[in-house]
Amino acid sequence: MRGMMRVIRILLAGVVSWGLAQAAERKPVALFNGKDLSGWTHYLWDAAAKKQDTVTPMAAVWSVRDGLLFCKGQPTGYIRTVKEYGNYKLSLEWRWPEDTTRGNNGVLVHTTTPNALGQWPKSIEVQLATGNAGDFWVIGTTLEVPDLEKRRQGRRHLNLTDNSEKPFGQWNRMEITAKGDEIIVYVNGDLVNHATRCSATRGAIALQSEGAAVSFRNIHLTPLE
Repeated sequence: MRGMMRVIRILLAGVVSWGLAQAAERKPVALFNGKDLSGWTHYLWDAAAKKQDTVTPMAAVWSVRDGLLFCKGQPTGYIRTVKEYGNYKLSLEWRWPEDTTRGNNGVLVHTTTPNALGQWPKSIEVQLATGNAGDFWVIGTTLEVPDLEKRRQGRRHLNLTDNSEKPFGQWNRMEITAKGDEIIVYVNGDLVNHATRCSATRGAIALQSEGAAVSFRNIHLTPLE
């Protein structure tokens, strides 16, 4: 009997430990620590030579000040997480300068092979561009959205609403849930897009430098079961 009770206690301890480990995995992880770009790497594009720019350092485009991540927008390219992820909720905030006339940038999820389309890697872009936040752009990938024939324009898949963004100078919040072959996007609390049958389901997370200055903060990833 004592031997049986000892086995049960060991099994229960194992279950509790496993449960705590699973719970820990579901806690948000800060992808940007507010101090530097640890955990990120970069890619910049030489427009004149139409090839990778291996000379310009990341700090010439991306910088960290006062807990914020700043992007100058030129040269074009991106930063990407060193690690790859699948099944998660990604949340971040972005802001255009007050004097901006047209912001352009994007979040790339399931990022893998470089140069799938010029400087852009194989990925699914969740658009941040002014007035179009939440559009999907496929880069060497495929996906489906409801009313596909009406909402697909080449590589672009239109969002559901264009009035969810805040004025220049104010912070916007985006939440991207990637689970299996689905991607769901919210902007400032509004459901703005939902894709299914995504051909890519895992990869790095990247932020574009695409011609306009922009700043980011509170970049967190929460793993899903």
